[in-house]
Amino acid sequence: MMLKAKIETLIKQGEGLRVEFKECRSELSKNIFETVCAFLNRSGGEILLGVNNAGKITGVKPETIAKIKNNFVVAVNNSNKINPPFYLSIDDVTVNCKKVLYCYVPESSQVHRCNNRIFDRNEDGDFDITVKQHLVSTLYLRKQT
Repeated sequence: MMLKAKIETLIKQGEGLRVEFKECRSELSKNIFETVCAFLNRSGGEILLGVNNAGKITGVKPETIAKIKNNFVVAVNNSNKINPPFYLSIDDVTVNCKKVLYCYVPESSQVHRCNNRIFDRNEDGDFDITVKQHLVSTLYLRKQT
């Protein structure tokens, strides 16, 4: 499936366990790395930048795309941000005459931390489970199998 068509389908389906929208008009939202961490720790997912929570394409300002992509790639490869680091890339696609940035996050075989906190994903979003010992234990057990 062409990436543009895939993005349109994801927007129609809305946010959920494996899909997250971030408005990000001119810079990365502060909590995007919590979402990356949660997707790595759960079953993977897809992040669309330039789409608001209601599924409206707001677009990323074209003049900021290179900076956003660079900041994203640098951060996910920085062990002080995501640990262990994980290489991810972002594709930019024009949808309805607006730029949308697409990032596929696979499920990881390791447990990842964001800013030294462990995040997991459920239908409602990203949750800090660092101090919830039984959830952390379950996550580690799931990663071993």
